[in-house]
Amino acid sequence: MDDDDLLAAAVAQEAGGLLLGLRASLGFDDPTRLRAAGDRQAHELIAGRLAEARPGDAVLSEEAADSAERLTARRVWIVDPLDGTREYGESGRADWAVHVALWERGVGLVAGAVALPAQALVLSAGSGEVAGDEWRLPRSAGQRSPGAPRVVVSRTRPPAEAERVLRALDGVPLPMGSAGAKIAAVVRGEAEVYVHSGGQYQWDSAAPVAVALAAGLHASRVDGSPLVYNEPDLRLPDLVVCVPALAEAVLGAIA
Repeated sequence: MDDDDLLAAAVAQEAGGLLLGLRASLGFDDPTRLRAAGDRQAHELIAGRLAEARPGDAVLSEEAADSAERLTARRVWIVDPLDGTREYGESGRADWAVHVALWERGVGLVAGAVALPAQALVLSAGSGEVAGDEWRLPRSAGQRSPGAPRVVVSRTRPPAEAERVLRALDGVPLPMGSAGAKIAAVVRGEAEVYVHSGGQYQWDSAAPVAVALAAGLHASRVDGSPLVYNEPDLRLPDLVVCVPALAEAVLGAIA
């Protein structure tokens, strides 16, 4: 595995361990305090590790002020220290994640990892999936399970595009929190489709999309155009991630 993928996976896993420790020490009596501590401390850990390991790279993080430096940098780490903050603050929920991705000028996403700490998993664009100390590749992204396609949707705000896909494919909805957890479900073969529109930013999808593309999945905007990162506008409001065999049908249903 490439050094940048190793770094992304290691940093995401370490931040995940910190977040699990905070859950254990602070508990869930004051979820606002827990969520704020998780966001802040995970960001501080990730930013510190990246500054130490890659001092010449820029960082774009949900939990830090944006900097014009990233728009001229050759390499930019795109980080969501705690994706699914709402779910993180709810006892028993495992659908939250840590995102660490690397963008390179002229290439796009070149490394990425998504940690699912409450599931003891890290998904890497470089080497697949780690559970404990055992690395293994997720199921072939070109395959789909028999039966009705499973479509992961927002717990609270399923978009109209997802409803159209569900109707067109006669699909089964799987409500879930965290964009990282949703895309990981498609990567791991727990679902076939994820459709989102409205209200996301570059850090919400960069690392999960890096992992999905490396696994051979289709990933695009809802109109089929490419997902482009390190743009001046932080918003990247919509995306589709699905098994390739369903891409045409999914994009057709949205259109």
